[in-house]
Amino acid sequence: MDIESRSVSPAPAVLLIEALYDGDAPATDALELDFNYRTKSRLRAALASGAEAGLFLPRGTVLRGGQKLVASDGRIVAVVAAEEDLLEARCASAVDLARAAFHLGNRHVAVQVGSDAGGDWLRLQADHVLEGMLAGLGARLRALRAPFEPEAGAYAPGHQHPGDGSGARIHMMAGQ
Repeated sequence: MDIESRSVSPAPAVLLIEALYDGDAPATDALELDFNYRTKSRLRAALASGAEAGLFLPRGTVLRGGQKLVASDGRIVAVVAAEEDLLEARCASAVDLARAAFHLGNRHVAVQVGSDAGGDWLRLQADHVLEGMLAGLGARLRALRAPFEPEAGAYAPGHQHPGDGSGARIHMMAGQ
């Protein structure tokens, strides 16, 4: 068979996603990503339906679990925060927890802050060096798999402090 007589299938189309969606329409597809991938503004990924998608979001966009995107074909895509390997730190006192948070922040580590029936905690992506540091600070540590939603930081896109003139923006996470 010569090359000209072979049937060639066209490459599957890649769905383009360029914008967040804040309307009320329900999602008809999902995009599950860990935190590292949710910080990428340019990304090729597979949706839950199997469709290939190319994300071209504004630089600096950080996707959060529960957000929605709108694709070029009009479908609404839910962002799902994938479970990943995390380290949870709990401390005997609020001062000890603040000290642990300070040392993590001093190293520019992304940290999720939370609380449950067992008390207050810090979560970070699993890292044996940071685990050793936290253990040395007296933290009780636990490895777990869970979605990771770290604090966005004081200068992330969000709500500006009214009238302070600083231009500082505090990002409030959903539900807070």
